[in-house]
Amino acid sequence: MNDQEKHDGTDTSSQVYYERPKGLRGLYSHPLTQVTILGLVCFMCPGLFNALTGLGGGGQVDPITNDHANVALNATFSVAAFFAGSVNNMLGARLTLFIGSCGYALYIGSYLALNIHPNAGGFVVGAGAILGICAGLLWTAQGSLMLAYPTEIQKGRFISIFWAIFNLGGVVGASVSLGTNYNSKAVGNGTYIGFLVLTLCGTILPLVMVDPKNVIRSDGTKVTVSKQPSWRTELMRLPRAFRKDPMIILLFPMFLASNWFYTWQFTDYNGAIFNIRARALNNVVYWLAQIVGSILVGLVLDSKRLRRRIRAFTGWGILFALIWVVHIWGYFYQRQYTRESLSQTDIRIDILDAPYGGRIMLYIMCGILDATWQVTTYWIMGAMSNDASTLAYLTGFYKSIQSAGAAGAWAADSRKEPYMNLFVSTWVLLLAGLFFALPMIYWRVTDQTDTLDDNT
Repeated sequence: MNDQEKHDGTDTSSQVYYERPKGLRGLYSHPLTQVTILGLVCFMCPGLFNALTGLGGGGQVDPITNDHANVALNATFSVAAFFAGSVNNMLGARLTLFIGSCGYALYIGSYLALNIHPNAGGFVVGAGAILGICAGLLWTAQGSLMLAYPTEIQKGRFISIFWAIFNLGGVVGASVSLGTNYNSKAVGNGTYIGFLVLTLCGTILPLVMVDPKNVIRSDGTKVTVSKQPSWRTELMRLPRAFRKDPMIILLFPMFLASNWFYTWQFTDYNGAIFNIRARALNNVVYWLAQIVGSILVGLVLDSKRLRRRIRAFTGWGILFALIWVVHIWGYFYQRQYTRESLSQTDIRIDILDAPYGGRIMLYIMCGILDATWQVTTYWIMGAMSNDASTLAYLTGFYKSIQSAGAAGAWAADSRKEPYMNLFVSTWVLLLAGLFFALPMIYWRVTDQTDTLDDNT
């Protein structure tokens, strides 16, 4: 192995190389093209879901139904994602991705039904539970492909490209919502209908993606996909993934924290103190900040001037600094209002009000922190393996623990826990996640991943 290969984190000693196809076929089957299509699927499905959730309360005046739907969603998501790696390896990533994308249209359609029929709250909660199962499948398939397609030196770049396209869905959705609801006090039917049409288009894209086993990376290596085993064999491999790499448990607190903060950001901050057009504008800049944050951290994590271990610790240090900046800043705003104080007035902050400037800047920083956290977490998992089947397990564990945390946060909000309690809990969990991950990064993230060690 030469010095450049060591520096890039690439072990070529036992690789077999293939010639990439030429012309349009080669362009379409290129890993970057496939990750772009993958990003478009998530642009139209979870991206628009995020735009809706980011409005606070799903765009509804009363957020309680949205809280209950999110509890149901994340509870089923947590269970489904734990086994989704096995489902993905049995059905294949494309079919798993297609099935997973279908739940988003149902969920967005349920909010349209709620807008037309105010007593349709049960339908929204049921749709949330179904979406949780579908989302577990979609995100597990997505994670395995996103981390398996690039070479090791490209993983930060591919993750950031995916994250930018995915969050562009939030930007577009939030921009549409801002335009259609600029002078409204609640989200209109037109917004939900537009979201629904785009989401239905997104469900078709997985069907036209290239089979992962036919994708050849830019360095000539093929994506590793295990032959589809029996259900019994695949489920037996699930606990084996823990035994093979028990260090993954140290990432569980990081997984747990990764969606916990959405409840405070979206509902207890954006949904609580701003009027509808300010919430919509905040939503636009939040997802724009995600794009910027994902690109910047991707450049750091793929820097060729630094060894991979140094990049890992650099990403950790950036997250540590961002947590303190965001939460010290947020603390001074959070102590100015409570659930009780807001219930005594209908006045909310508008985009023309003097306090708005500082508060939207905080929301931008929240978006950057979120993107940096998610991209770094995916990158750490990608540094542990290059095998699509193994990565399906890892991303399944990630989404399972992540959703369990989100369910807990939404349940606390539905019980009307004090805003300050939820805010402090996000702060503590983020710091705990970082400190638990530190020894795992030290012991498990090496300068290259051994191909022979990839098979579970």
